Amino acid sequence: MELHELIRGIQSKSDLVAFIEALAEDLRSHPDDWENHTLDRYVEALASWLAASDGAYRTKDSSPQPLPHGRTPGNAVRSQDI
Repeated sequence: MELHELIRGIQSKSDLVAFIEALAEDLRSHPDDWENHTLDRYVEALASWLAASDGAYRTKDSSPQPLPHGRTPGNAVRSQDI
């Protein structure tokens, strides 16, 4: 299954975990296809996308998706040292 298809199917935490695992496998299998293939570039791109994401959703005639409540997203991104 393609990554964009997996994104559309995310409905639960386990779906998100499966997507992230597929993302990691895609990077290992096709590193030259990734514009942001180093951690520092990926994290910077993630922050930039989140900052601009409301506009991206408006362009696609869709509503922005709310972030999960609490500190879960921050802890997930910071998981390298937890």
